[in-house]
Amino acid sequence: MNVGNASRNGNRPKMLLEVVSDTIRCKHYSHRTEKSYLQWIKRYVIFHHKRHPREIGKVEVEAFLTYLAVEGKVSASTQNQAFNAILFLYREVLDQPLENVQAFRAKQSTYLPVVLTPQEVRSIIAQMNGTHRLIIQLLYGTGMRQTEALSLRVKDLDFNQHQIIIRNAKGMKDRITMLPDTLIPDLKAHLDRTKLFHQRDLNEGYGSAWMPFALDRKYPNTDRLWIWQWIFPSSRRIQNPDTETWQRYHLHESGLQKALKQAVRSTTITKRVSCHTFRHSFATHHLQSGYDIRTIQELLGHKDVKTTMIYTHVLNQGGRGVISPLDA
Repeated sequence: MNVGNASRNGNRPKMLLEVVSDTIRCKHYSHRTEKSYLQWIKRYVIFHHKRHPREIGKVEVEAFLTYLAVEGKVSASTQNQAFNAILFLYREVLDQPLENVQAFRAKQSTYLPVVLTPQEVRSIIAQMNGTHRLIIQLLYGTGMRQTEALSLRVKDLDFNQHQIIIRNAKGMKDRITMLPDTLIPDLKAHLDRTKLFHQRDLNEGYGSAWMPFALDRKYPNTDRLWIWQWIFPSSRRIQNPDTETWQRYHLHESGLQKALKQAVRSTTITKRVSCHTFRHSFATHHLQSGYDIRTIQELLGHKDVKTTMIYTHVLNQGGRGVISPLDA
């Protein structure tokens, strides 16, 4: 299935998903968003027997979204993700904006995040070591998302002002969070080891890092500078599909998740713990310490304070602070 545009690699018309991918990259969306959108658009096309989206429209979109909710039993957030991908396809790629889409919507669940106590956080961290331990400490000490921590570059750490600049976070926005004083010695020691790792790559003719917004074309050799290197680089090089250059990407999240899972198993904690749990715990513990919710909203990078308000319902007060008559 193609859209009639000439391929940059020859005269072959580009396939639909290739055009979608190019459009997403022109708008500087994250790689995760690109992967998600391509997946949902592909499923949408297959659902309608591989008919080109130009030949179908609002009715077919409603049918697909309703199928996801009724037959697929997906969550409201998953259905919204699919909807956003399809809206992007019609609005940005096909120039056929959809209006008044009326599909059966998945029921919005009431979700209370899992929160650890400070002692539980310490017990998990005590079971970890090396780079994975340092990353989990960053998640809890700063409130960052997992992808934000893994995507940090050397230039994002400001030791003098004790802060971390989080670049191109959710919503394509930058924000600032604190740099915990207790982590500074460990981070500096980690960077010293990483710099030696980078210098070895340079000596072997490599040493370039993936650059955002095609900065490596605008500023040649910038990708080899130390300040642009990942703080947590992967142990092996991969080939960049766009430039065919062999580079190091940052650590994959699966390795961190596996190490965390093993650490939790070594404790007596029975809660369902993920990397995001430490972000939840960061916010809740700050509220318990009396910090203003607007401050926490900024640290977390929430667009709406209503998102941050969820943590007021999970404060460690037991049944919203009400004393059980049995205890009384």
